[in-house]
Amino acid sequence: MEPNIPPPAELQIAMETEVHRVAAPPRRSSLHKLKDRLKETFFSDDPLRQFKGQSCRSRLILGAQYVFPILEWGPNYKLNLLKSDIVSGLTIASLAIPQGISYAKLANLPPIVGLYSSFVPPLIYAVLGSSRDLAVGPVSIASLIMGQMLRQEVSPVQDPILFLQLALSSTFFAGLFQASLGFLRLGFIIDFLSKATLIGFMAGAAIIVSLQQLKSLLGIKNFTTKMGIVPVMSSVFQNIHEWSWQTILMGFCFLVLLLLARHISIRKPKLFWVSAGAPLVSVIIATLLVFAMQAQNHGITIIGKLQEGLNPPSWNMLRLHGNYLPLVTKTGLVTGIISLTEGIAVGRTFAALKNYQVDGNKEMIAIGVMNIVGSSTSCYVTTGAFSRSAVNHNAGCKTAVSNIIMAVTVMVTLLFLMPLFQYTPNVILGAIIVTAVIGLIDIPAAFEIWKIDKFDFLVMLCAFFGVLFISVEQGLAIAVGLSIFKILMQITRPKTMMLGNIPGTNIYRDLHHYKEAVGVPGFLILSIEAPINFANTTYLKERITRWIQDHETENDDSKNKSQLKFVILDLTAVSALDTNGVSFFKDLRMALNKKNLELVLVNPLGEVIEKIQRSDDAKELTRPDGLFLTVGEAVASLLLSTKSNSSSCV
Repeated sequence: MEPNIPPPAELQIAMETEVHRVAAPPRRSSLHKLKDRLKETFFSDDPLRQFKGQSCRSRLILGAQYVFPILEWGPNYKLNLLKSDIVSGLTIASLAIPQGISYAKLANLPPIVGLYSSFVPPLIYAVLGSSRDLAVGPVSIASLIMGQMLRQEVSPVQDPILFLQLALSSTFFAGLFQASLGFLRLGFIIDFLSKATLIGFMAGAAIIVSLQQLKSLLGIKNFTTKMGIVPVMSSVFQNIHEWSWQTILMGFCFLVLLLLARHISIRKPKLFWVSAGAPLVSVIIATLLVFAMQAQNHGITIIGKLQEGLNPPSWNMLRLHGNYLPLVTKTGLVTGIISLTEGIAVGRTFAALKNYQVDGNKEMIAIGVMNIVGSSTSCYVTTGAFSRSAVNHNAGCKTAVSNIIMAVTVMVTLLFLMPLFQYTPNVILGAIIVTAVIGLIDIPAAFEIWKIDKFDFLVMLCAFFGVLFISVEQGLAIAVGLSIFKILMQITRPKTMMLGNIPGTNIYRDLHHYKEAVGVPGFLILSIEAPINFANTTYLKERITRWIQDHETENDDSKNKSQLKFVILDLTAVSALDTNGVSFFKDLRMALNKKNLELVLVNPLGEVIEKIQRSDDAKELTRPDGLFLTVGEAVASLLLSTKSNSSSCV
């Protein structure tokens, strides 16, 4: 698109009556600058501001409340809140018990480990967590990833003890990584998992998890250990002879029941208790049917006898050295990032609904510590689950006491009710998992991404198909890689715009955006919309040179010829400048001088003008007629000076 450049007689520019001087920022020492930069990087929330002006005693109390949030809200806890927390705690416990057993099976761990993981971690989180709504426990995606990554080197069937040891060790490293991010305030690392990446990843993982449940829903005994969609479907149809009609019938009936309960709760949120209680009701009904009909003798597999009692200590089972150290470290890192991202996202979602703040660094520390402690108490990786947290929120929870109520309910189950689960069929656990993960497929969000940003949609598809056809961790790595590539492209190829004047004003806007904007004869006005650094200076030189060449070509082809005299760079959006950036301005000025063009800078910000002034000993870049506060002032001043020079020559 050619810029609209009218003849000088037709252009109406609001002439500025006053030219403001571009001021340099107040001088500060390098140490002070470094201190501010570190503060904004690692302490952007300024956590120490609450300690200012406080007595020593108050600081001790505030410090204890900061480390243990329960000390902040606990003393003000009232009995009228307890009723709501008991109801919500019992409600999420009815969901957590069957889900805990199911997710442990998904991770190829003993079912009892899922219940252990629903007892200790919620107690830890209630003390350290800052979210009122987050319901803690095992989650499907982290269970899937842990089970898949460990199974690549160790068989959970042939060596279940070693597999459990590696799962606990991976949980330890996941917690260590999560807590370290919180202590070192490096939470921005998880921001590389963009919304598009997470939506695609969750949808792909949900489908993989659902397909894996075909083993339980069809009664197949010899099922593939691979996770891709192709080997899973191949295994399903290669083992048709193992399909059990009794299992299929029971699975279909309970799957329809669970999906119907979920649909009712979605359509009518006040009936949240329908979907919350459906899994436990289904487990009870299925267990009674199997026991009454002795269905385990007719092709329906059952969980079997579960160990009674509370979590046994497991610190002696952690394998923190040896040949499996790289495996457990890698597994802990991946599951730690995924579970941490999910937990913080869920916590912030419900905090926004209730208008309170969730401290991201506190959450990282809380989730990390509960996984470290959990690894020593026979628990595998846990975080805040969306399904349980949604039920907790809808049930009217007021504080983290709901997690304590849930943990107490699980404790009672572990102590007295374990024999009741002996005849629970595996098929009902598969149906519960399928129902839970279906909610992770967010089709409306995918359409919204397509509508807003096509590149983000491509990232989402890469995550989705990568998980489906390659593997969970590689699909995630591909999507993160593409997201980082997008960031690099935005850094190395910054946006530049040609600005024009809106007639009758001193406003200058993008010529390609505002149709009424017109170019100013004799001026090439450009806006750079990114920091200028070593990664993009070469591109900017080439792009500006091309702008000049295009401008001259269009001017030669135009009937209203006007010789280009000034190149104005609007630096309003340039927030930072490095050594290469300073050299860029010097080299550009020299190149323009050879073409009899003048370089004019507009509104360089604090750091930018400071570095330019330090390097500009000859005052060539910061001369009064080459540095202005606004584009309008620059154009008006240069037009006046040009007219004055023309008049004096005459």
